Amino acid sequence: MPGAPFGAAAGRGASLRSIGTRLLLAVALPASVVALLGTAAAWRQTDAAVREKTRADAVGLAEFVATSFGTVDDTRPGTPPRVAHRAVTNAVRSDWSAMKLVTELRIVDRQGVVRWSRRIEEEDKVLPDAQRLLAVTAGRASFETPPGLSPLGGGGGDVIYPLGGVACGGCHTGEATMRAGVLQLVVGESALRRQVAEVFFQATGFVVAFVVALALLVFVAVRVFVSRRVARLSAVMKRVEDGDLVVRAPDLGQDELGQLARAYNKMLARLTALKASEIDTQRDLDHARTELSLKAELETRVGELQILYDLARTITSTLELNEVLARIAQVVPKQLKVPKFSIMLLNGEGLLEVLKAFPANVGSEGLTFSVGEGICGHAAATRKDVYVPDLEIDGSFRIRGGAGARGRGCLLAVPMVHGDELLGVLNFERPEKADFSAEEIEFFTAVAGQAAMAVQNARLHEQTVALSVTDPLTGIPNRRYLFQQLDAEIVRANRFGTQLSVLMIDIDHFKHLNDTAGHSAGDEVLKQVSSILRNTVRKVDTVARYGGEEFLVLLPQIARPEAQEVAEKLRRSVEESVVQHARAQPGGKVTISVGVANLPGDAAERVKLVDCADSALYASKRGGRNRVTAYQPGMELDPTRQRGPHAQRRRTGEVPLTRA
Repeated sequence: MPGAPFGAAAGRGASLRSIGTRLLLAVALPASVVALLGTAAAWRQTDAAVREKTRADAVGLAEFVATSFGTVDDTRPGTPPRVAHRAVTNAVRSDWSAMKLVTELRIVDRQGVVRWSRRIEEEDKVLPDAQRLLAVTAGRASFETPPGLSPLGGGGGDVIYPLGGVACGGCHTGEATMRAGVLQLVVGESALRRQVAEVFFQATGFVVAFVVALALLVFVAVRVFVSRRVARLSAVMKRVEDGDLVVRAPDLGQDELGQLARAYNKMLARLTALKASEIDTQRDLDHARTELSLKAELETRVGELQILYDLARTITSTLELNEVLARIAQVVPKQLKVPKFSIMLLNGEGLLEVLKAFPANVGSEGLTFSVGEGICGHAAATRKDVYVPDLEIDGSFRIRGGAGARGRGCLLAVPMVHGDELLGVLNFERPEKADFSAEEIEFFTAVAGQAAMAVQNARLHEQTVALSVTDPLTGIPNRRYLFQQLDAEIVRANRFGTQLSVLMIDIDHFKHLNDTAGHSAGDEVLKQVSSILRNTVRKVDTVARYGGEEFLVLLPQIARPEAQEVAEKLRRSVEESVVQHARAQPGGKVTISVGVANLPGDAAERVKLVDCADSALYASKRGGRNRVTAYQPGMELDPTRQRGPHAQRRRTGEVPLTRA
């Protein structure tokens, strides 16, 4: 397998990195080196001592042999010197223990010829290395190690001893006596040296065995007492490294490793406590962060609610629609920081019309959009918010008044919807692109809802006011509005010194119409007559239903003669108009009788002015109906005029809305 060598190498690397292996190498290798070096040094010293002893013994033996040669006493005539030395030869060849170390013994003359040898076959032969032997200084012995023999390889030596002189004078004469030759004695390795070598070899083996045993012992001891325990502690540390802070180291005894394990457990306990504290702290921080976030969000919501509250309080402080729209256009842009703002309401034609804008008077008021046109029209059509982050790239937005003109920034159109009814659209615009956040859009939707409620309330108020001052049958103002307007016109006339004329109108024979054609026919006649009157007078004039079939017309800044002309015009318009159910009336026509009164000519206050007009009306009826009569003093005293509670209520403006 390709991965096996790498795995084996990794295993060997891990083994070499283990404590046991390192301790083993740290103990075994130095011990082995020291033991071997010590043994080698001791061997060298011992060998040198043995060699020195061997040398001394060899030199002494050579002197003994040389002396023995010199003291041989064989004076028999004719005996050759060689024969005379046979006694020494026999002694040397005997079992004398001192001679057991001698391997070679010979005498060489100055010519290099062996004159005598322990081995007889060498005699009379020339010695190859005679020159080395003869180079020895006369009278001195020399001890040399033979060539090829090292001090550690053997314990022998070569002793060269000079012969001649007086000792040899008895047998040798002449110059030969003085220069007899040399004695060569070769000593082999001594038994002592062999014994010492054996001892040292045994000692070396013992040292090696001791080192091996010591290494095994150290290995076993380290494995049992250190490696396994350290491995267990390391396994715990590995689990801790992986994040398991609950694990604890086992009890490893009372030694240093045990103390380390206990200290490690204490450290883990503290780390666990710190981790738990950290978790609690983190949880508290998360909780605090959540609370801060909620607080910030709550503050934002409270601020939004405050804005909504201020907006609601401001725009609901009035029920006039125009004032409501004006306040919305003032408050919303400032509170919501919107540079451009506009309010669009659906008009009577079903178009979105800009009624108020901020900034004001920049030309946007009065612009109309159909539902579905542009961004605001799309918001109105879908009744959903429409947000355009960049007006420059949006093709649906155009600025009115310029061909191809485009806006800049972003636009948010929010429809104002109350229930299922679309009221209009609020437009929020900022000059920066994508400047409305999702939270702002949601809040602006709430603002639009608040504005829609205010607009709806204002409209309901207008409707309520209109209903309270409008006659539900004819659609013209009722008595309440009439008297409010009459009081206002009297105040204005008195202030500016102008005149005010009042026309009291009554439909002739209206009771006969109800009795013959029914009340529904009477209602239709009232509607048509009120419409004719309203369309005939000026816009500044007021036509109101006074009660039953009676109407009152206010003519501001009109004198008595002009008022009589207006009254005659009204009479003719009714007489000449085609009115339903006219055939039920006498003469086949619907006619009216009119009484005219003037301020300040006839009266100076409301009750008197109305009573004068009423008196003139009855004068018209007494005169034959279908005519106009101006008030004359004393008309109210006519004995034929109706008396009683009803007449009194008419004079004071309290006549109920019932048909006479």
